[in-house]
Amino acid sequence: MFTRFTTLSSTALIAGAIAFAGPASAQSAGEILKGGAIGGVGGAAAGAIIPGLSVGDGALIGAAGGAVIGGINGAKNDKKHRRYYRDSRGRSYYVNKRGERRYR
Repeated sequence: MFTRFTTLSSTALIAGAIAFAGPASAQSAGEILKGGAIGGVGGAAAGAIIPGLSVGDGALIGAAGGAVIGGINGAKNDKKHRRYYRDSRGRSYYVNKRGERRYR
């Protein structure tokens, strides 16, 4: 039963990742794929270390989580491929080619 629950939960996580990352995929498909790959490798390593979690299940869960995080981080880019950050006061800015902060 535990194996069935683990497989079911990993499938639900992947479906949730696709649902949440879908709107962001139009802007940042590369970021989603990169996050999924990094998460899959990290999950496989966790599955090898954690008892009771197989390497495959760990990779699936890690890939789903990495895809969601990659989609969220990729959505912070605008049409000109600028990456926006927030300063200590909460204001949004990007860094130009000369290293200067440009606020919105």
